[in-house]
Amino acid sequence: MGITKTDLFTEVQNELALTAKALAHPARIAIIQHLVRANACINGEFVLELGLAQATVSQHLRELKDVGIIQGTIEGNSISYCINPKRWSEIKGLLNTLFDQYDNSGDGNCC
Repeated sequence: MGITKTDLFTEVQNELALTAKALAHPARIAIIQHLVRANACINGEFVLELGLAQATVSQHLRELKDVGIIQGTIEGNSISYCINPKRWSEIKGLLNTLFDQYDNSGDGNCC
C-alpha cells in the first residue's frame, strides 16, 4: 500500500479520515459504547467488559485518546477514561456535515 498524500486533501477530509480510522475497530466501538452507557469516568472495567487482554485494551484506549474521542485522568495507580464532550461534538458535526451533503430526494436510482 502506498503512502497517502494527505496534502492533496483538505484539513477536514484528513481529520475525518483519522477519526474514522480510530473508530474502525469493533473493540473501540465497544469501548465507546461502554463509556456512553456509563456516562461517567471508568477504569479497569474494560478488560472484563471486552474479554480482551489488558495490553490489547490499553492499545485501543490509546488510539481513541490520540484522536481525542476519550480523555483520561490519573487517579493513583490507575487511569479513568470518559468521553471527551468537546471532541465528541466536533466529530458529530463532521459526520453530520458529511451525511447532510447527500440529497436523497431524487428518484433513488443512482446507477
